[in-house]
Amino acid sequence: MSQKKCPNCGEWSIWTNNYEDRCEHCGEILSPVDLARQQKKEVENIKNEKSGMFYIKPEDSGIKRFFKNSGNVFYTVFMAIMTFIMWLIAALPG
Repeated sequence: MSQKKCPNCGEWSIWTNNYEDRCEHCGEILSPVDLARQQKKEVENIKNEKSGMFYIKPEDSGIKRFFKNSGNVFYTVFMAIMTFIMWLIAALPG
């Protein structure tokens, strides 16, 4: 356990390296910049998950889930083969 100086009131508070820790004196967040950065990172991760070609939504039917899962498998296999071919092209001349 460590201490951190509150950016709001300037007093020292116990800090457990958690972004959501609050000052013992004024109740403000001890690391608002880190908390905002963490929340932005989580939002971007969720956006990236949903932007996939075959994103499976919870309300999708069984047949739709099957085809999306199949598409994901075929896409992964295709990309693995293409990566291997590109590696061969790069490795053989050297």
